Amino acid sequence: MASEPKAEKNTEVTMDEIVSLAKRRGFVFPSSEIYGGLGSTYDYGHYGVLLKNNVKNEWWRSMLTERDDIVALDSAILQHPKVWEASGHLSGFSDPMVDCRTCGQRFRADDLENATCPRKPSKNPGDGPECELTEAREFNLMFETNVGPMKDSSSVAYLRPETAQGIFINFKNVLNFARKAPPFGIAQIGKSFRNEITPGNFIFRTREFEQMEMEFFVPPDEVDEWYRKWIEIRRDWYLDLGIRPDFLMVRPHESDELSHYSSGTSDIEYLFPIGWSELEGVANRGNFDLTQHQEHSGEKLEYFDQQSGERYLPHVIEPAAGADRAALAFLVDAYDTDEIEGRERTVLKLHPRLAPVKVAVLPLFNKEGMPEQAQEINQALRAAGIQTEYDAGGSIGKRYRRQDEIGTPWGITVDFDTRDDGKVTLRDRDSLTQDRVPIEGLPALIAGKLTEPWKSPKLG
Repeated sequence: MASEPKAEKNTEVTMDEIVSLAKRRGFVFPSSEIYGGLGSTYDYGHYGVLLKNNVKNEWWRSMLTERDDIVALDSAILQHPKVWEASGHLSGFSDPMVDCRTCGQRFRADDLENATCPRKPSKNPGDGPECELTEAREFNLMFETNVGPMKDSSSVAYLRPETAQGIFINFKNVLNFARKAPPFGIAQIGKSFRNEITPGNFIFRTREFEQMEMEFFVPPDEVDEWYRKWIEIRRDWYLDLGIRPDFLMVRPHESDELSHYSSGTSDIEYLFPIGWSELEGVANRGNFDLTQHQEHSGEKLEYFDQQSGERYLPHVIEPAAGADRAALAFLVDAYDTDEIEGRERTVLKLHPRLAPVKVAVLPLFNKEGMPEQAQEINQALRAAGIQTEYDAGGSIGKRYRRQDEIGTPWGITVDFDTRDDGKVTLRDRDSLTQDRVPIEGLPALIAGKLTEPWKSPKLG
């Protein structure tokens, strides 16, 4: 099932080029930038919101629309502190940390080989001539806050470090209303927060991030079968949305990497410019979480099988992905440059369903009724639920380039002939072909194209 990596890093594009494009074209900005920023926090601009929403919509499609054995949930960010006591996060959710007495920076003690000394960037922390590191100590990654007007020990709460526990504590509620029996899943998307010691690499690792998690509850004797199935299902999801096979691999965890609750975990990894890194983990969590919450809450969380008369705590397979990491992987994989008429073009060859804008509607000139006709077409496409962008500023070539950089798969141009023949020019982002098509039926034509099979043009 696992494949060997073919390269150490993605050399087609640098992370700096991705960051530059993301800011220039309104995908992602550093947060609080006018105040100097706040480390590893980012704001999503218009196209970033659309891209990430499309990623999340595709995830929901795969979980809810294409299956009938998964239900949705949206649990609270703030939960009773005993949730985190039962899950083990209060006592065990920590990283070893060291301080440098010279520069005042903090580093993960178990990842010094991948960190950089602020004073001597060519060295790792501790290797510089002036470095003086403290002894390692444990640092809890949960953000602590207070609930209510009083700030004392009774008001302490935590921003959730994962969405999974909200699913486990609602297992009984879902059983009561959903009329599901194992095997079935509970899925949710939501923000999580981890006070990472060394976040970085743009939106790959941040302290505030959005998770796409599903807990799949199965009879104990089916757990191995479903573990294998979900690894394949989740790997195929990325491939179906255009990630190239050679840039994706499944890496099973070694025994010393496994979490205390897991009897098996496999990471789906992507070849980023920073190297092979986790996109999603698929874990066999056993019945650890339901057992813990049953013991700490006193509530019975067993499933009763009426046919067999058996009571048991289901085992759990957890595919856990990050919406931000997925969006970053799709950006990296889609980034390309080519030469058109002697000029370099930067283009995002995104899967059309992921592209922030599906169609750019462009009047060739701002005269002779072209803008008015283009606006009519634009409104008709939007009325059909197709995300469009009307653009009348600058030469047609510059407008095409702008749309290429945000990944718009098709451009519709209204020209001098449109009024006479009732047709427009449909330009394809990847092939650069331009075809004359009738205005009548444009919404159906574009909707049909969005359902067609697609593979990355970078595959040749």
